[in-house]
Amino acid sequence: MDAAARRALAADVDAVARLTGTFVLRSGATATEYFDKYRFEADPRLLSRIAAAMIPLVPAGAEVLAGVELGGVPIATAMSLASDMPAAFVRKEAKTYGTCLAVEGGDLTGKRVVIVEDVISTGGAVRDAKARLDEAGAITVAVVCAVWRGGLPARIEGLDVPVLSALTLEDLNRP
Repeated sequence: MDAAARRALAADVDAVARLTGTFVLRSGATATEYFDKYRFEADPRLLSRIAAAMIPLVPAGAEVLAGVELGGVPIATAMSLASDMPAAFVRKEAKTYGTCLAVEGGDLTGKRVVIVEDVISTGGAVRDAKARLDEAGAITVAVVCAVWRGGLPARIEGLDVPVLSALTLEDLNRP
């Protein structure tokens, strides 16, 4: 993606997802600004543009896109539709009925998998997803996200795979 397209995508994501008001955060603290990532995932045109920006980040030889519940699932699906690469879905925990699986979408044993996430700040959910993929026999080769909110270079503590992002917090904060 060239610089102009990156700036345009960042501006559009920011315009849709950055909300102002009074918000109670997960920590219990109150904030006057909130980034609602589901807003850009729910917009089909914007989701398509994000998926298109993320597909070139997928390393050669990857075989499956593994979307992390909940936000990574629509992005992995959009990327799968646009690239014809299979998708899988990583639950936060195994379901207690039916197949009782934590990873859905077929057998991933020995498959080279890319974890797909929407927004990453610290990577806790990604570390958990990788553990579930390891248990399913997958080989995680990279993490690809729509927005990286951590410091640069992008890396997740305890994870020895590259972390690649279509956009960064810096891109969203750029006027």
